[in-house]
Amino acid sequence: MSFFEQDQEQGLNYAQCLSVVAGLSKLFSESEIPFLHYRVVENLFCQCFHAQNLSRSDTAYDAKIGDLGVGLKTFTCHTNAKIEKIAEFNKNAPHLRETKDPKTLAHTLAKLRNERIKLAQDLYGIKHALYHIVARDNHKLLLFETDYQEINLEQIHCIKNTPKSLHFEDGQHEYSFNYSKSVLQRKFYVPKDCPSVKVQILDNPLDLLLPNLPQISTTKPKIAGIDYVILPLYSPKTHAVPEHSGLNHWNANGRARKCGEVYLPVPAQIHRLSPTFFPTKDTPFILKTPLGEALQAKLCQDGAKALMSNPNDALAHWLLRVVLRLQEGELATYAKMQNLGFDCVAIEKIQEGEYAIDIRAVGSYERFLQDCRAKHP
Repeated sequence: MSFFEQDQEQGLNYAQCLSVVAGLSKLFSESEIPFLHYRVVENLFCQCFHAQNLSRSDTAYDAKIGDLGVGLKTFTCHTNAKIEKIAEFNKNAPHLRETKDPKTLAHTLAKLRNERIKLAQDLYGIKHALYHIVARDNHKLLLFETDYQEINLEQIHCIKNTPKSLHFEDGQHEYSFNYSKSVLQRKFYVPKDCPSVKVQILDNPLDLLLPNLPQISTTKPKIAGIDYVILPLYSPKTHAVPEHSGLNHWNANGRARKCGEVYLPVPAQIHRLSPTFFPTKDTPFILKTPLGEALQAKLCQDGAKALMSNPNDALAHWLLRVVLRLQEGELATYAKMQNLGFDCVAIEKIQEGEYAIDIRAVGSYERFLQDCRAKHP
């Protein structure tokens, strides 16, 4: 059953909500094609289908329903097909530019893409996946699903290289890589019989919004440093993962250590910007993983500079084995994280003594510091 059919059968109001928001298009555009920001589609989908919103982690999937991963996309489309972004490799751009052989580059891109899909599957317990598409044409929305698969490395063929892009196929789909934007794209085909939703674009949406403004409820935004903090999994000074501390503490000099001896570094800057976010040193608290596992954790070491779990290998299992998929005795490296698209974790406060952890995209720690400084100059 498609999501549109499920919506109509269960009265979830998903299509109606999309149509209403799209009707406000003239706030942003004069086009006859409805305007829909991709975040709107993500939020409405998750709200109507009671899905878990994964968009903040910036992994391969945007939403999750049970063990189903969903990639959400919205784009304008006047024909039966459209080429759209499926992955971004800005941080890998220098290495990709050095790869001159088109065949090698195609396989490298496919491996990077597949690694990110596997990361999201392991991180969120996803066993099946699909794309849900909201295509936009003149005064209407087209809703449909299509497959979400890894790129078949064994079947890569029809490789064509131009000064601006690389094109290849894998027997299932057509892909292209834009050199200037470091973006991997896939060609999506719109089914002939997919359901459509009419959109009445209001001439002046403010006439509708302004009289109802006092009754419109708002959501309190999460505040950096109060509701959540971002911890880097690397040294901010060297931008590398230390070989003998942090994620690689098991490799420290001196006594022999178990491979599960790791900790998350908590920079002194975090304590200065968010002095009351964590409990005091050695005070236990619960740390929940994306799969709902409740780890016992605490801050320790001088200056409360380390976040550890009890038992210690519980954190190592989640971060080193599940997320990074490292073997015992294999060092965590910045390059490994960069290939997977993250280099830090978010710790969100649920309530006193209870927190949640998840990965965050490369560069999130620096943005977090900027947000905190903007609020507390």
